[in-house]
Amino acid sequence: MATRFLVLYAFERDDEPGDSRLGLAVPKAVGTAVTRNRIKRQLREAWAARLERIPADRDYVLKVKPGLPEAVEAQGFEWLGDRLDEVLGKAAA
Repeated sequence: MATRFLVLYAFERDDEPGDSRLGLAVPKAVGTAVTRNRIKRQLREAWAARLERIPADRDYVLKVKPGLPEAVEAQGFEWLGDRLDEVLGKAAA
């Protein structure tokens, strides 16, 4: 599932049941190490806030596309949460 700034991959888990797990892929094209780490922290926080709505027993990989850090800086953290909701909504459909 993809949006303008995020791509979400979902994988079924074969091991013991539990909460969903998140992996983040932030390529160097997104920005400097400081920028990449900041966006990862923000995405983890937004993910944790939505954890009860995310289907368990799956692994997720969230890939960031270039331009997201600048958009988050301009639009704010709530906007990032809306983008995450958008990609999760596509995954649920």
